[in-house]
Amino acid sequence: MRRRAADFRRPARRRSPIWIWLVIGLFCIAGFTLLVVKQNQVYENPAEHPKLVRNGGRVQFTHSNLNLTKESTNPNSYARQLLDQMTLAKAYIVIAKEHNNHHLAWELTSKIRSCQFLLSKAAMRDNPMTQNEAEPLIKSLSTLIFKAQDAHYDIATTIMTMKSHILALEERANAAMVQSTFFGQLATESVPKNLHCVSVKLLASWLTIKKLQEVANEINNSVRLVDNNLYHFCLFSDNLLAVSAVVNSTVSNTDHPKQLVFHIVTNEPNYGATQAWFVSNDFKGSVIEVQKVEDFTWLNASYSPIVKKLTENGFQEYYFEGSQDLNDEPKFRNPKYSSLLNHLRFYIPEIYPHLEKVVFLDDDVIVQKDLTPLFSLDLHGNVNGAVETCLEAFHRFYKYFNFSNPVLSSKFDPQACGWAFGLNVFDLVAWRNANVTDVYHYWQEQNSDGSLWKLGTLPPGLLAFYGRTEPLDRRWHVLGLGYDVNIDNRLIESAAVVHFNGNLKPWSKLGIRKYKPLWERYVNQTHPYLLDCAKN
Repeated sequence: MRRRAADFRRPARRRSPIWIWLVIGLFCIAGFTLLVVKQNQVYENPAEHPKLVRNGGRVQFTHSNLNLTKESTNPNSYARQLLDQMTLAKAYIVIAKEHNNHHLAWELTSKIRSCQFLLSKAAMRDNPMTQNEAEPLIKSLSTLIFKAQDAHYDIATTIMTMKSHILALEERANAAMVQSTFFGQLATESVPKNLHCVSVKLLASWLTIKKLQEVANEINNSVRLVDNNLYHFCLFSDNLLAVSAVVNSTVSNTDHPKQLVFHIVTNEPNYGATQAWFVSNDFKGSVIEVQKVEDFTWLNASYSPIVKKLTENGFQEYYFEGSQDLNDEPKFRNPKYSSLLNHLRFYIPEIYPHLEKVVFLDDDVIVQKDLTPLFSLDLHGNVNGAVETCLEAFHRFYKYFNFSNPVLSSKFDPQACGWAFGLNVFDLVAWRNANVTDVYHYWQEQNSDGSLWKLGTLPPGLLAFYGRTEPLDRRWHVLGLGYDVNIDNRLIESAAVVHFNGNLKPWSKLGIRKYKPLWERYVNQTHPYLLDCAKN
């Protein structure tokens, strides 16, 4: 028999060794085991599986496996596709309503609600939505969007329409912001009814009880008012209760209240009520003098540029009739700027010619520590001792003044540090020697047209006391309690004086609640008039 050539024979098939099959089998078993374990962890790991929590009879689910933020930003996810279509559909709703196509707007709104329900459902169950769930909504919403496009709501029209809506919304937001600022300013300027009631009752007492007037005359003739061995404080305000809180807090935090003398100046309408209040209440033996600004006949338009400006018809119309310039900030129409009481701080040496050193306090401060050490501070020949406020950039000189004017730019540093009124130590001897009041008059005349600064007492104060101000430790005077809710409590506790500068005054309903107790503790809540007015 003829045999096939060797080169054409089929090679014999070799069998794989048994150990190779054993290794492959072991790998398969191990992989299957790992898969089962992983699945058990997914469903049994309490940290990742939704937890059922019973809280007061209510059932809550806690989910932590699905990251909705990542899911919505993933371009391949169904959630992202739905969100994009919803955004486009909302734009078309606006355009459809403008073209009176209310049926299309209703259809789009209905589909958007269905999408929102599906997204919420997916979030609650802690799993991404599936294709079967999302595809019907995606298709139906796409159909409606194409329908909107066929109705000539093309992309160009959509962009122009949305742009006009954005501009309109910006205008409305700006108008609402201005209106909110205006109403806030108005609420700040108004006197609460109960405080007005107290003033009326006190005025009635002043007019009917002659004993009060006799005691007031005795105080006004006291030699302690001109004794430079005592500690003199001055306040200029028409807010009776605010001034009372300042005085009460000052005498309550000193070791020798009988050595304190307070010089208060108010106006004619509030003079009687203020006198009656301080005469009929005991402030631990301190002396309290009350005057009215109308008695300062020497402070007239021929002497003071600010008095001349305040009496001009145009200036009065700006406050009482309102400015037509929409760019004017509402805060600059605050009536305090038109009150002469606000400018008396620049005439302290003339008002108290026999005094050598005084501490000036605003009516919206509260004293928390003894202030008598201020009188022994060395001001190094300066006139004014004040806390600087240049830790923040907007309290530099360039934020207050128009440095494009060469009159300012040639004499002052735009980066110079500002300081605050509210707690100031004034060396009246140095004041008189430096003629600071004349410097103040000069700058008021230079700013007669409002080209150097707008309004207020701080800008002219910065100029008048430039190079004549001694910086005080920041703990003497902490500001911002009338607008800043994030002041460090440790800073407030360490402060000698806290200042409620801003619109949120503590005696108004707009005051910041957590700061109000600092002020309320120094108000005599048990006074009969306060109790009666609070009830009625």
